[in-house]
Amino acid sequence: MNIALINLPLLAAAIVWFMKPGMHRAKVLPVAASAHLVLVVIALTHSFHLKPDAWFRLDPLGGWILLVVSTLFTICAFYAPSYLALRTERDFGIFGVAMLSFLGMASLVATSRHPGVLWVGMEAMTLTTTPLLYYNHNKRSLEATWKYLLICSVGMALALLGTFFVAYAAQLGGLGEPIYIDRLVQHAASMPAPWLKAGFVLLLVGYGTKMGLAPMHTWKPDAYGETPGIVGTILAGGVTSMAFLSLMRMFSILCAAGLGDFGRELMVAMGLLSMAWAFVFMIRQGDLRRLLAYSSVEHMGILVFGVGIGGKATLFALFHVAANALIKSVLFLGSGNIVRSFSSKSLADVTGAIRRLPVSGWCFLLGFVAVVGSPPFAPFTSIFGIASAALGGGRILVGTAFLVLLGGIFVAMGSVVLPVLQGTPNPAAVRTHYEDTFGLTAPLVGALVLALALGLWLPGPLMTLLSKAALLVEGRP
Repeated sequence: MNIALINLPLLAAAIVWFMKPGMHRAKVLPVAASAHLVLVVIALTHSFHLKPDAWFRLDPLGGWILLVVSTLFTICAFYAPSYLALRTERDFGIFGVAMLSFLGMASLVATSRHPGVLWVGMEAMTLTTTPLLYYNHNKRSLEATWKYLLICSVGMALALLGTFFVAYAAQLGGLGEPIYIDRLVQHAASMPAPWLKAGFVLLLVGYGTKMGLAPMHTWKPDAYGETPGIVGTILAGGVTSMAFLSLMRMFSILCAAGLGDFGRELMVAMGLLSMAWAFVFMIRQGDLRRLLAYSSVEHMGILVFGVGIGGKATLFALFHVAANALIKSVLFLGSGNIVRSFSSKSLADVTGAIRRLPVSGWCFLLGFVAVVGSPPFAPFTSIFGIASAALGGGRILVGTAFLVLLGGIFVAMGSVVLPVLQGTPNPAAVRTHYEDTFGLTAPLVGALVLALALGLWLPGPLMTLLSKAALLVEGRP
């Protein structure tokens, strides 16, 4: 079953590649995405019983993140045919292969039990998503593609060095091959602390670069700003979630070695720095997609801040992975519809979007309300839980800083977003022939409904899965 999760998207990618050119190839995406999501749900009920020394096994932590990413990919897959029908000048073959290959590599990362194989999966994910950034085939997208490839490759090189440090610590601790993550956690107490600490710092910077934590986030504004909304969704909700998972795998080893406090302080500092950095660059931001890029930097900061606080905040941070992914799909796909209608992503040219695109405009407005942590959407639940855990745990200073930054970001983002949606469209603004259609808006509505449902009620099986995943993050299998 675990191997099928990896091979199914890769097989679908091969089918897309060898099919005759035409829009019929776009229909492979929703079929493959739906089948993969079903496989994930089935695997979640069986994989936990496999032997712990398996090379590939879907544990609760990997299962939760893969469930989120597979759901996000399914939303994008159902959006894709209608979007690609508007872009007939582009070759769908490469786009479809890259999208499906990303899903295959995400499955590889989620199921891998060896830190080396996990790193290979993350690096392969960088390579498979790179062609997606160049989909618009212009000078700015080429610059964004090279920046993404260069900066993320440097980050992955540092992550590889950190992985070597952890492996060397395992050898010094008397742990022979193979160095499965389960065995590393089990024998972490016997590993030298200096090598584990140095390894985690490198891994935090390396995988933090892929997540887009400040100050390693510099690829994000260009990458998100110059790609289609569907690609921005995959980057903001998919790639970053898998990088977060990779970091949590290594953090669990640190916790099992009794060094959790060292890693937590680093993550709290980096989380607050990312939120502060996002706040500064959101003020008077003139580009809609870059605004969303800095919102992604903020929410990656919230994730590591929550894990850094520990305890119940870890569970809420994992829940925030889903909340962030769902709302980012609404914002990026909605922004894509708005940008196409106005033929501009400059906020000076876009006003009154709700009047021109009622469904996309209202979805984007509700997405903004949700992403800043307003009830009753899922981000409110996770953000409120993290803040409560910080203040309730005696972390008054960092908890207060967290709340102040959230308030500042709400004001900064709102002052930019609301003029885009409200008012009357400028008569001088370009009006293209693009309008709201069922195929371009139904995925947004579906994602918004899911985010609302999770904010109001979390099913028991998902809560159990989250609780087990939180224990794994803290090195307690």
